[in-house]
Amino acid sequence: MTIAKSVDKLITVDGPSGVGKGTICLLLSHQLGWPVLDSGALYRLTACAAMNDGISEHDHEALEKIAIALDVRFESGADGLRYFLRNEDVSEKIREEATGNMASKVAAVEGVRAALLEKQRSLANEAGLIADGRDMGTVVFPNAPLKIYLTASAEERAERRFKQLKDKGIDVNIRDLVADLTARDERDSNRKVAPLKPAEDAVVIDTTELSVAEVEAKVLQLAQQCFS
Repeated sequence: MTIAKSVDKLITVDGPSGVGKGTICLLLSHQLGWPVLDSGALYRLTACAAMNDGISEHDHEALEKIAIALDVRFESGADGLRYFLRNEDVSEKIREEATGNMASKVAAVEGVRAALLEKQRSLANEAGLIADGRDMGTVVFPNAPLKIYLTASAEERAERRFKQLKDKGIDVNIRDLVADLTARDERDSNRKVAPLKPAEDAVVIDTTELSVAEVEAKVLQLAQQCFS
C-alpha cells in the first residue's frame, strides 16, 4: 500500500451521516473551483452492487471482490453529480436509507476499505481536492493541510433528513430516522477499521444550531486562512 500523498491544495471534510458534508463540500467546490471526492458514494455504490447481486453483509470475501472490481463513473449535471453503477444511473438509489445502512456495514469490512483506499488517494492532485467522508482526515489523507470535522445531534440530523425526504414525497417516521442515525453512528464509531472520529488536528464545527450559510462562512474563512 502506498503512503498517503501530501498535496498542498486539499481539504478533508469528515463527520457522521446527515450532518451536511455534501452540501458544504459542493459550496466549497463552487467557491474554490476544486473537484469533490464523495467517498461515501463509493461505499454506497459498493453496497448497491452487493444488494443488486444478493450478497449478504456477512459475506466479506464477496464484498471485497465487488469493491475491487467496482464499475462506476460520476457525471456532472445541473442538479449536481450523477452516479452510475455498471452503466445504470443509481443517483437516487444510493441515497435511500436501506442503501445507506448497508453502506455503513460494508464500510466496516477491512478488505472493502483497502480496495477503495487507493481509488480515493489517486484522485488527489495539484489542481486541488475537497474530500468528503468519514476517515478522509484520519486515514485517507492524513497529511491534508486543512481538516474539518462537522457534527450535529442525531435529532437535528434526523430533522434535516426528514425535511429532505418529505420534499421528495417520501413518507418517513422521524423516530425511525433518529434510531437509524444513532445505530449508524454507533456502528461507524466503533468499527475496528478506520472508526469515525475527528483527526487530532481537525477543526470541529458543531452545526446543530448553525444555518448552512453560517457553516459555509466558517469553512471558507478557514480555507482562506490556510491557502492564502
